[in-house]
Amino acid sequence: MLGENHALFIEFPEMQEKIRDLKSQDENFKAMSDRYHELDHKIRGLECTNIPTEDHHFTQLKMERLQLKDKLHSILTN
Repeated sequence: MLGENHALFIEFPEMQEKIRDLKSQDENFKAMSDRYHELDHKIRGLECTNIPTEDHHFTQLKMERLQLKDKLHSILTN
């Protein structure tokens, strides 16, 4: 769905406490989650306002967000 919020707390509601803990204790996790949030916000903004963007660029943003989500999920589940 266009404009859907993919924030980590929404994607992984059962891990909210662990997300908070890692963001305050692990600089690498915090940096990755901040970048994930930045990408999600940018993608949603593009989707909601129909700002023209070339398909390749838009696809790259979504792929980076997905890769970060996978890395963050891996950290959360280990």
